[in-house]
Amino acid sequence: MASAIVSPEGQLTIPSAIRIALGLEHGGRIEFVEYEQGQYAIVAATASADRLKGMLHKPGVSFSIDEMNEIVRRKVALAAK
Repeated sequence: MASAIVSPEGQLTIPSAIRIALGLEHGGRIEFVEYEQGQYAIVAATASADRLKGMLHKPGVSFSIDEMNEIVRRKVALAAK
């Protein structure tokens, strides 16, 4: 089992075997995901945003920025009542 020691500044070095397994390189990002109270998983957050392309279908209706702003204003006004 790999382990690491937290420095006085709150930093730690991820063991090389873990970095390799996660595909992490210098400057890579990780997320800590709580899966049980007090237990976390480390997940590489290095995927490109390009992977998201095509996940959402294009809407059949499009709105201008002014139209979207007006819709938001109306929704906020309704929520404030």
